[in-house]
Amino acid sequence: MNDFASMTALELLQGYRDKSFSPVEVTSALLDQIERCNPAVNAYCLVDRETTLEFARASEQRYQSGDTRGLLDGVPVAIKDVFLTPMWPTLKGSRTIDPDSTLNKQAPCVAALDRNGYVPLGKTTTPEFGWKGVTDNPIDGVTSNPWDPDKTAGGSSGGSSAAVVLGMGPLALGTDAGGSIRIPAGFCGHVGLKPSFGEVPHWPASPFGTLAHAGPMTWTVADCALMMNVLSEGDDRDTNAIPRRNIDYLGAIRGEPGELLQGLKIAFSATLGYVNVDQEIEESVREAAHLLQSLGAEVVEVAPGFDDPLAAFGHLFYGGAANALRDLGKRQREKMDPQLVAVSEKAAQLSMLDYLGATNDRMVLCERMVNFHRKYDLLLTPTLPITAFKAGREVPEDWPSTRWPSWTPYTYPFNMTGQPAISVPCGFASDGLPIGLQLVGRRFEDATVLRAAQAYQLAAPLTDRRPALFYEGAEAGVQV
Repeated sequence: MNDFASMTALELLQGYRDKSFSPVEVTSALLDQIERCNPAVNAYCLVDRETTLEFARASEQRYQSGDTRGLLDGVPVAIKDVFLTPMWPTLKGSRTIDPDSTLNKQAPCVAALDRNGYVPLGKTTTPEFGWKGVTDNPIDGVTSNPWDPDKTAGGSSGGSSAAVVLGMGPLALGTDAGGSIRIPAGFCGHVGLKPSFGEVPHWPASPFGTLAHAGPMTWTVADCALMMNVLSEGDDRDTNAIPRRNIDYLGAIRGEPGELLQGLKIAFSATLGYVNVDQEIEESVREAAHLLQSLGAEVVEVAPGFDDPLAAFGHLFYGGAANALRDLGKRQREKMDPQLVAVSEKAAQLSMLDYLGATNDRMVLCERMVNFHRKYDLLLTPTLPITAFKAGREVPEDWPSTRWPSWTPYTYPFNMTGQPAISVPCGFASDGLPIGLQLVGRRFEDATVLRAAQAYQLAAPLTDRRPALFYEGAEAGVQV
């Protein structure tokens, strides 16, 4: 079981082609892994074993007949419960959604996966409407960190994150409007990419507008690139999607670290000029910067030169939360996460000029980063300034702010700019919890971000290290 659970998507595909094992064998083992591990972390909010095995059997038949489908035939995928799936309801962690109203509809990411022969493993837990950087909701409860179930997995794609780390699926779908792919990737210790805005089609349109991105969450950078080849397929339902460029992301990351980094100029900033970062995290990411330099990249320590855009982000993001609740009356709101209701009602008091002022600040930030990237190909930062804190809380104990963006200062600026940004594991703190580094690139240069991330992971792999829970199941408890 652990052999299949630890395999990457690329390894599974090779095994299918070699007939070393079948999609049914793999899917059955991963469903068993979910049964063993999910009670400890609450990564999945819906598992339908028989439907999943139907997909696996169909894939197995295609391999037997020599008529495989696309790039992922037979690969199991976890789906965040904000993406429409025709066979399963999509509740977004909310009691306000009629389950039947969501059936027989398919999000672009799910449609692309289906065209490529995926096996859906189930729906993963999200905070209500994906509104915060930790994962809990009124229906499904709290999602925990695989390395220490007393800690948060982060969010809002925390369920997908915990699933990947515990081998409950090699690939997962996430969304990111302020860090919701990169935050849990950083806290849980795996790869998570927020693609350039418009590169991965997303429908229906998010209430958070152009802050919101859909993207891959994986154990390795190579699997992330493979998944991007699928997710970036066209879908004309997304009117914000850019014209298809048909980039072979997996091909773009082939090579040795020195080859992949050749000619790249990387700016390293431990603080962005305003972040109070934990010393262990800064040291770990600084070591990563030194490693990239030793491998052939030019690394310069320099901040991008903007002030913390938290106020403008708050207007834009919480304005989106108010937008999500705009048609819900008092009785429906009483069923919801009270903190989501509170922030949305406060944001509903913003004036049009408040919102447009935040949009102006966003444009200034975009221009600043365009100019910055004329000199530097990539920006390297920590993913987060802290390691994971107690589960069930929006902020750490004794934190000076009550809202989650206050501890995610490295992520939300790049939702405002629409740039590609990836989190890659770069070590563990003394508390045993993962540390992530973030690489940010020019808009639409997702391949460059993946190249550098692959070079780093090849040189400093942490992919052989899994939590105790991965091996022992829900009885493992806290990581030793």
